[in-house]
Amino acid sequence: MTQITRDAVLAALSKVQDPDLHQDLVTLGMVRDIKIEGDSVDFTVMLTTPACPLKGKIEKESREAVEAIGAKTVRVKLDSDVPHDGRMRGIVTAPIRNAIAVASGKGGVGKSTVSVNLAVSLAKSGARVGLMDADIYGPNIPTMMGVPRMPAPREDKLIPAENYGVKMMSMAFLTKPGQPLIWRGPMLNSAIRQFLSDVEWGELDYLIIDLPPGTGDAPLSLAQALPLTGVVIVTMPQAVSIEDASRGLEMMKQLEVPIIGVVENMSYLTLPDGSKMDVFGEGGGEAMAKHYDVPFLGGIPMNPTVRIGGDSGKPIVISDPQSDAAKALIAVAEAVAAKVSIAALSGDSSVPISII
Repeated sequence: MTQITRDAVLAALSKVQDPDLHQDLVTLGMVRDIKIEGDSVDFTVMLTTPACPLKGKIEKESREAVEAIGAKTVRVKLDSDVPHDGRMRGIVTAPIRNAIAVASGKGGVGKSTVSVNLAVSLAKSGARVGLMDADIYGPNIPTMMGVPRMPAPREDKLIPAENYGVKMMSMAFLTKPGQPLIWRGPMLNSAIRQFLSDVEWGELDYLIIDLPPGTGDAPLSLAQALPLTGVVIVTMPQAVSIEDASRGLEMMKQLEVPIIGVVENMSYLTLPDGSKMDVFGEGGGEAMAKHYDVPFLGGIPMNPTVRIGGDSGKPIVISDPQSDAAKALIAVAEAVAAKVSIAALSGDSSVPISII
């Protein structure tokens, strides 16, 4: 029997490509901890995100490549090391590798629903995730995440609440229920900066930021205070929503924030017979993405359990992960994570994901 060597294992794995990065695993430095005992081989593949949508394909091809050189038992461990986007975030004391904003041009399109399920999906995959509710005037992330209060401050730092593996901060934790905030721009700007500098976030792979709708003070303040990895634009299929979302996208363009892609929420309703009803029109989000030459991240179908989950504090990716809406939201999270990693590893961290 031919002895299996480390060099032979590396040579075999050099023929396996990462489908997103289009380079082989060895060149990318993703192969770690090779252990060989006779015809048994163990090794780790270090993915660029635990939410990698193609990890099953990578694991299968890696195992088959090593079996092809004579290994009878091949154990592949998948781990991850999320790359830093290379942007300096001086105002934030904690190491945040990627800061991803979720924006829309108008309210009522499901932006917070996308933010919550994006954060929870990434955390479920094994990532370290924070969720910042930057909708200062209408904060509802605590309700949607099922957390009514935050821990007591410690050593002049605010301690984020946590649920489903996600750390979160919201103005709702700091005001009485139903109390309106009648603030002008400077006070809002100060609150956003405090959420960044005075919160003990810890080390995060992803900080998801739920922006308020529109193109006003809050998104402007955030973009100026925190260098963003990119922004996800949420819209609905109908023309009016597309017009408003386009304004939000144009704002981010002027602020030179990279566009990760467009998500179309409430794309369709699945009827009992399996057919689809286009309640709010058809294909608007995808057409918008094509017009601006940015990625279309996917459409989220209408599903009553999405609303029920938001009201009850159990996001649909937790309460009904096999539903069509949950699967679509998980796919969006995987697409976002993949695109962020590709941008970070492109060789120039200053290169935006899609600046138009």
